Amino acid sequence: MLRLSIVLSLIAALAFSLGLRGMRASAGDGGAIIEVDQGQTGPGLARHPLFLRVTGRDAQGRPLVTSTTPHGYTPSQIQSYLGLNGDGSGQTIAIVDAYDHPNIASDLNTFSSTFGLPPANFTKATPQGLPKTNSGWALEISLDVEWAHAVAPKANILLVEAASNSYSNLMSAIDYAATHGAVVISNSWGSGEFSGETSYDSRCDLSSAVCTFSSGDSGNPGGYPAYNPYVVAVGGTTLKLSGGTVSSETAWSGSGGGVSVYEPKPSYQNAVNSYGNRGMPDVSYDADPNTGFPVYDTVTYSGQSGWFQVGGTSAGAPQWAAIIAVADQLRVAGGKAVLTSASFAASSAVYALSGTSALYDVTSGSNGSCGSVCQAGPGYDFVTGLGSPRGGVDVALAGGSVPPTATPTATNTPGGPTNTPTPTNTPAPPTNTPTATNTASAGTPTPTPCPPGWIKRNRCP
Repeated sequence: MLRLSIVLSLIAALAFSLGLRGMRASAGDGGAIIEVDQGQTGPGLARHPLFLRVTGRDAQGRPLVTSTTPHGYTPSQIQSYLGLNGDGSGQTIAIVDAYDHPNIASDLNTFSSTFGLPPANFTKATPQGLPKTNSGWALEISLDVEWAHAVAPKANILLVEAASNSYSNLMSAIDYAATHGAVVISNSWGSGEFSGETSYDSRCDLSSAVCTFSSGDSGNPGGYPAYNPYVVAVGGTTLKLSGGTVSSETAWSGSGGGVSVYEPKPSYQNAVNSYGNRGMPDVSYDADPNTGFPVYDTVTYSGQSGWFQVGGTSAGAPQWAAIIAVADQLRVAGGKAVLTSASFAASSAVYALSGTSALYDVTSGSNGSCGSVCQAGPGYDFVTGLGSPRGGVDVALAGGSVPPTATPTATNTPGGPTNTPTPTNTPAPPTNTPTATNTASAGTPTPTPCPPGWIKRNRCP
C-alpha cells in the first residue's frame, strides 16, 4: 500500500508539473485519465464534466491524449447495445455549449465518414455573436455533437454556442434552442449548487422540449442545473461491452448525485425518494473514460489534435438526448405529442420505466463516502438513478409496453476508477434546511433529518 501511495503521489506531481488538471491513476488498467481544462472558472460560471484517457507517453514522458485511429466504443457497438427502433428522423436535437468550435462541421463529417454514418443534418447558431475559441470547450462540443449524431443519425443537430460559460449566456442559449425547433436540448455543463439557483429552473420548464443535463464528475454532491426538477439528469456508470452485448455495468465513482440543498422534491420522485428535496441523477449512462468514446477534434488541445478517447457524464447527456429524440420520432409516428418538461411530463415518463426491462438497475458501486446516499443499490439510488438504458427504452418512452425486469444482462463486477474525485465547486450554505418526509417506500433510504450528502458538506447541525 505504501508503494502504491508513493506511485500515485509521483503521478500527481508529474501532472502538476505539466500543467495538466485532474490527472489520476486509473485502477482499471494502470493508465491515467486527465480532466479537460475548464478555462475560466468561478461564481456564475459553468464547467463541463469531461475527461480524457491517456493513450501513451512521448519520448519526454509527457502524456499523449490523441491517436491517429479511434479508440473506445464505436457507434455500431452503441447502436447494437441500445437497440433503438428509430433514427431520430424529423426531430431536432439542440446542443448547448460555451465558446466556438470553428471546425465542428468538418470534424463531424470526418467522424461520420469514419464510422459509416450518414451525413449529419447539422446547423451551428451563434445568437450572441461569434464567440472566441476555447480548446477545452471545443472538445466538449465535438463529443456532444458527434455522439448525438451517432445515436440518432437522422435527427437534425442544432449547435447553439453561448458567448461564454456564464450562466446568463448559457441559459440564453437554451432559450434560443427552445424557440428554434428543438425537441430535446442537451447540456453537458454545470457547477455546484448556489443560493438563488431556483430562479433559473423555469428555463427548462418547456411546453415543446425537454432538457437533459450531465450530473457532474465529482461524485456526491453533484451539480446544478442537474438538480433542476424540470430536467432529466444523467449520471455515470462503467459499462463493459463485448461487441454490442453488455458484460457488466457498475456505478462510476465520479457520477454526480445526491440530495439537493435548494430544490424541493418533484412529484415524480415521491415513490422513490424519502427525503424532502430533489434527488438526482434520474438515469445513467457510460461515463468511465476507460470504457469511453472516440471523438474527432482538430482544435488543438494540449498541443494535440485528432482522435481522443473521452468520458465523463458529459457523454451521457447528448446520448440520452438522442434516445429521447428517437422516442419522439416513434411518438409522432403513432400520433402522439413529443415529450416535454411541462408538468414534469418527460420526467414522469422516465420514472414510469422503473422496474421494466427498458432500464438496467445498477446495484453496485459508489460515488463518495456519505453512507447510503453514496451507494448504488436496488431500485432508485442517488448514484445511478433508475439505471441505464436497455433495448426497448425508446418504445417504452413512446408509450409502448415493455416487459418487467427479467434476469439482468450484466453482472455487477466492480470496475473503473476507485478514487472519487474531489468536487471543485463549493456551493454556498443553505438558508433553510429542508425537512425530510416520512413517506419512504420499500427500497428507499431511511429518512433522516439531514441527508448524508449534506453532512459531508458540513451543512447540517
